[in-house]
Amino acid sequence: MRSDIIEYIHASDDLKRYLRDAPQWYRTLSRNPDQLEKFEIASIHHFEKTIPHRVQKFSNGVQMATMMISMFQAMNNG
Repeated sequence: MRSDIIEYIHASDDLKRYLRDAPQWYRTLSRNPDQLEKFEIASIHHFEKTIPHRVQKFSNGVQMATMMISMFQAMNNG
């Protein structure tokens, strides 16, 4: 693998972890270094850091908080 690609990957903890989780990318990037952008996108999807994933996490948190508040209100009224 080219040294500039290795340095770029080692600069990001997520990219390093994803390369360990999906070692087939090591071979892919060694043969086709121009696929670095696809590697980054795959990493973002793997760690669920896309905007839809973040919105879903936020929505789940709000839903959980709403459920907890309604449970506390039910306990206080009962």
